[in-house]
Amino acid sequence: MGKETWRFIDTGLQSPTFNMALDEALLDWHSEGKIPPTIRFYGWNPATLSIGYFQKVDREINMEAVKQYGLGFVRRPTGGRGVLHDHELTYSVIVSEEHPEMPKSVTEAYRVISEGILKGFHHLGMDAYFAVPRTNEEKESLKNPRSAVCFDAPSWYELVVEGRKVAGSAQTRQKGVILQHGSILLDIEEDKLFSLFKYPSERVKERMQKAFKNKAVAINEISKERITLDQAKEAFRKGFAEGLNIELEPQELTPAELDYVNKIAKERYEQDEWNFKR
Repeated sequence: MGKETWRFIDTGLQSPTFNMALDEALLDWHSEGKIPPTIRFYGWNPATLSIGYFQKVDREINMEAVKQYGLGFVRRPTGGRGVLHDHELTYSVIVSEEHPEMPKSVTEAYRVISEGILKGFHHLGMDAYFAVPRTNEEKESLKNPRSAVCFDAPSWYELVVEGRKVAGSAQTRQKGVILQHGSILLDIEEDKLFSLFKYPSERVKERMQKAFKNKAVAINEISKERITLDQAKEAFRKGFAEGLNIELEPQELTPAELDYVNKIAKERYEQDEWNFKR
């Protein structure tokens, strides 16, 4: 049997509202049988703070800092915590819950999809592996994350190099379709990242930022040679094809598809009611 062919889209740098609208549109089209399973690569212009679907802006986010840095701001349709999308490769995977290779459990499906990212790290010559929370304390911290910062929290099948998290992902299931998207960090500006959130005190902020260094790392901090965005794209495109055992067929968005995406962006992701509502 030949390998299954999935659609591959690289939309380059786009606005935060377009990025979230396209992920939602891909989910819609796949649920309607209009497109095959799809993998998408993208970036952000401007650099953007995205927050999880359930986060409370007034309690957790320092909007003054977001504005001072000239960052975009958008709420994702997926859960999880705040992510600063700056020096990174962002990916999304859209596939039916009924796909024969997709396990029913969220955790196991996450592991299968993340196999593509794992292989991508291997193509970059990095010794990445899946971490599984082992202690009861680690498992409890999954249920009650103390931090609003995504890369600060452990989760099942997290991708780790040298004991530190190198990719953060979130998943939602709607209309019978899995949407998983995530960040693969090339570089990270910790001071900027930590200024975007609210803390009970300056001491707590300092403690969390210090602990963060032991929990998360960007590719170029540990890579022997500096990795460019294009090199990362090539490695992870190969990684997804290999990890999911698929062929990837590059495609552009059609004018009709772009119209649909822009409509969702305008009606949902550009609205304060969506971004600030919780």
